[in-house]
Amino acid sequence: MAWSTRELAELAGATVKTVRYYHRIGLLDEPERAANGYKRYQVAHLVRLLRIRRLVDLGVALADIPAVEESDETAEQALRALDAELAASIERQQRMREDLALVLRNRTLVDLPPGFDEHAADLTDADRSLLLVYSRLFDPPAMAALRDLHSAPRAAVETEFDALAEDTSEDARQRLAERLAPEVRRQMREHPRLKDAPARSPHGAEYALSVIVKGLVELYRPAQLDVMRRLALLLNADG
Repeated sequence: MAWSTRELAELAGATVKTVRYYHRIGLLDEPERAANGYKRYQVAHLVRLLRIRRLVDLGVALADIPAVEESDETAEQALRALDAELAASIERQQRMREDLALVLRNRTLVDLPPGFDEHAADLTDADRSLLLVYSRLFDPPAMAALRDLHSAPRAAVETEFDALAEDTSEDARQRLAERLAPEVRRQMREHPRLKDAPARSPHGAEYALSVIVKGLVELYRPAQLDVMRRLALLLNADG
């Protein structure tokens, strides 16, 4: 008994195009031809084709199959490397599913970098936008510190800052800055990575600071920027 290319492909669960491709790259030997010129595939070709498909189903690239078949040692190394890649991929996909679960519970989390929880979802649009900017400027430890910082409910004084009106008096702005200062000092003590985050930016401190300043100016209202300026003066006085 001999099979045609189409019959072999159907039996192996492949396509004629795939069989011909395997011939072309040297993975599957071509069979002898009948007098009419048609290929005559035997059981050995079927077994070889099934073996190739088995390796492909395991995730082995076609280009790596000859090396895998070279020796048991080479095969083990290649398969262990593939297993490590799959484990990393599964871990990444699991993190993605966890992030998706959070986003499905609170759609505003889609506007935040990965890893932030429902507490951060209550931030203003400006704050969420700034965190996205930070995610492109800061290193992983700094972003981890930001996630930890925003894993707890916001202080009342921060909520007051969010709602600051443009017609707030100079004295009221100064008092707000003075009440914000202890909260910011506490945050810096508990998350020291944030204090020098721009200096450790992969993009360089000067560039990171320029982007942050541009983000602040464009994202926050003038009254809020004025309070930030007053707050910075108070913090700088600490040395």
